[in-house]
Amino acid sequence: MTDPRAAGAEADASAAHRLPYTVVPRRYDLRLAPDLDAATFTGQVRIEADVAEPTTDIVLHAAELTIESAAVTTGDGPHPAGVSAGEADRLVLHLPEPLPPGRCTIDLSFAGILNDQLHGFYRSTFTGGDGRQRTIATTQFEATDARRAFPCFDEPDRKAVFSVTLDVPPAMAAFSNGPEVSSEPLPTGGRRVRFGDTIAMSTYLVAFVVGPLAATEPVDVDGTPVRVVHVAGKEQLTAFALDCAAHALRFFSDWFAIPYPADKLDLVAIPDFAFGAMENLGCVTFRETALLVDTERASRVELERIADVVSHEIAHMWFGDLVTMKWWNGIWLNEAFATLMELLCVDHFRPEWQRWVSFGMERDVAMATDALHTTRPVEYPVGPPEEAQGMFDVLTYQKGASVLRMLERYLGAERFRDGIRRYLGTHRLANTETSDLWDAIEAASGEPVRAIMDSWILQGGFPLVSVDPGGGSGGGSGGGSAILRQEPFVFAAATGPTAIGSDWQVPVITRRLDQPDVEPQRLLLATGVAVAGGPGLVVNAGGSGYYRVRYPSDHLQHLAGSLDQLDALERFNLLGDTWAAVVAGRCDVADMLVLAEALAGERDPDVWGQVTGPLSFLDHALDDAAAKTLAAYTRALVGPVFAQLGWTARPAEPERTATLRAQLVGTLGHAGRDAGIRAEAARRHAAALAGGDPLDPDLASAIVGLAAATGAAPEYDAYLARYRAPGTPQEEMRYLLGLTAFADPQLAERTFTLARTEVRSQNAPFVVQLLLTHRDNGPATWHRVVEHWDALVERTPANILPRMLDGVKLLCRDAQLASDIRSFVGAHPLASGQRTIDQALERLGVNVAFAERLQTTAGPALQAGIDRLAAR
Repeated sequence: MTDPRAAGAEADASAAHRLPYTVVPRRYDLRLAPDLDAATFTGQVRIEADVAEPTTDIVLHAAELTIESAAVTTGDGPHPAGVSAGEADRLVLHLPEPLPPGRCTIDLSFAGILNDQLHGFYRSTFTGGDGRQRTIATTQFEATDARRAFPCFDEPDRKAVFSVTLDVPPAMAAFSNGPEVSSEPLPTGGRRVRFGDTIAMSTYLVAFVVGPLAATEPVDVDGTPVRVVHVAGKEQLTAFALDCAAHALRFFSDWFAIPYPADKLDLVAIPDFAFGAMENLGCVTFRETALLVDTERASRVELERIADVVSHEIAHMWFGDLVTMKWWNGIWLNEAFATLMELLCVDHFRPEWQRWVSFGMERDVAMATDALHTTRPVEYPVGPPEEAQGMFDVLTYQKGASVLRMLERYLGAERFRDGIRRYLGTHRLANTETSDLWDAIEAASGEPVRAIMDSWILQGGFPLVSVDPGGGSGGGSGGGSAILRQEPFVFAAATGPTAIGSDWQVPVITRRLDQPDVEPQRLLLATGVAVAGGPGLVVNAGGSGYYRVRYPSDHLQHLAGSLDQLDALERFNLLGDTWAAVVAGRCDVADMLVLAEALAGERDPDVWGQVTGPLSFLDHALDDAAAKTLAAYTRALVGPVFAQLGWTARPAEPERTATLRAQLVGTLGHAGRDAGIRAEAARRHAAALAGGDPLDPDLASAIVGLAAATGAAPEYDAYLARYRAPGTPQEEMRYLLGLTAFADPQLAERTFTLARTEVRSQNAPFVVQLLLTHRDNGPATWHRVVEHWDALVERTPANILPRMLDGVKLLCRDAQLASDIRSFVGAHPLASGQRTIDQALERLGVNVAFAERLQTTAGPALQAGIDRLAAR
């Protein structure tokens, strides 16, 4: 396989989108003075740099900045510098005579705006306890927005030390990457705060925050002070994040065998934030919902989400900050590896959460995208850095982490960790290519890691591993052999170009149910390979492989009758592989229903998720008559399991049982249209609002959604009031998203209007996305999107706008509407994330074709399932 990284890699460093290497930064002394009322800032920066060869031009980056003065100084004195703006955010300093090789100092004064686009140096607002709007000035620089805050060499391999000084208005707090080392009063009021030097790092990791914020008392974690920074009045929501951070710091320091690479760690909650969080060294910024929580009022899933995000960002302090990719083609590895480490860390933090099982659902979301012809390789050549925006998706995070986990399970945890330690130790404070990591793991393990991983990273898609009977002696589950073969898994045949590859080197682990004491077999599948077979054979043993498995029908039936001998993730995969085959037209929906009916004793919420998810999809895909049959089937399948669990948690029941309870309530109330469940949800919600028993935190989201589904205008107004005055960030999102579940078309229109006007721009795309997925109100919502398209595009940050259109995938009952959607989106391309939109449109086409097949097959299959369940 040709490695696209190798072709022209040397030339890429001098390509038009790259800065020349004639001048290399070593240190920045940066001072900024934000004016929060005027939404502007001024600044000065002194850059110490090395001149590699004589040059009359110094080229760096600046965007949306006014350069007020520029000077260059070398050992022989100052040099007057002219200033001009070039293409691609270039700032060019022109010298009358060539600068000689050696050290130089660049001094620039500048001014800019605090924008409202959630990138660069921007403003975030919130309403204080006194009812007044307050403003925070904060930063988000990844990938290429440091240049909007100060002139700089804004490329990841131009690492330098940063010293930040902030002029802070009166009664305001300030935070940056380093610890505060001095604070002096300013003649005009306020303070000048200087922060300690950073390690040598990339510009995208610089951060500074100024505003009416408070910080918790520092918690000492083996010598590192850790704080949570928050809007005043929310300190009671910080304890869980501090607990997560303390665990993560200790876990990663031990796992990587390298001390934490900064002097302190601040976790900063920002009211307006486009992403989940950002791994700025020593000053990590978060959405409030990803950091602040009341553990007594949050569900287990909400707590898991915070543990995930905190652990993910702290993992970046080593993998991404200490060692960084050379160029943006390598950003996938930063994010994929941080995702893998987040999972290892949270599984260690709360093993009872079984985080590797729940990650199976995230992996399946990636596989659903990766089975489309519009998928992409995990790593691909990146030219101008804006092309890297397409990497911030499920293929980077979830597929990337999945193939790393598959490799770790195949090699063994110790050999894998030894390779990572070797990589970090060799390249600390430096920049790397992906191949540097593979080479380090290969050296530690003795396995052909680069060849294996290149087959997964440099092409899109994944294989379907088929188990074909191979004959041999014996029979049944106790003998015989099988041949494993691979082919690309696709939902539909290609009608044009495809990014799906072939001939993966598949790390396969197998085991035999009839030989529980025999160690699982590890093999590398390229072409056909023989293994010990029989119906007792489990392929993808342990469940961590990033591939689908197809068994012969009698083999599948044997496994379905032996679910109690399979691990939770193996059961999860058995269901997921079957449903994927149904969507692809490789088997009938009846096969999935028979397998689902074997789960009567199942209590794992993620395994059940492989049933409740398809039931929810069918509720969107089927016509009204078939949907009624689906509802009856859902009640017959799910009702008895919920009856055993009941509405109320039992003493000492496993934590994840509460998650299953909520899942079944939601499924019965929505796809099952269970009148009793809906009535009880509405009753409990009304009682809680009236001051009665508070909602069980694990059931709260399900109850809020169901109470909305049957609610009217008075209930809507109550939801809106709770959204506007929430007790916690989680409650705010719960009621905001609950507004999308009201069935009344006029109320759906009110929610759409809120998304266009009042809802924070970071959340509005997700509100519209959910409105699009509503079975009844989705089509009308699409017409509103078309009507207000220009306003939505203008208001929404470009990097999250594609998420809004993800909701069209479920508008699959009307083929003409789907065609209209494709035509409109094709005529209105976006500046960022077009591949993500193309994937949503392709999946819409897959779903339309699937819905058409279901018209003749679903009704009889569901009725047969009802009959089988009734006969139990």
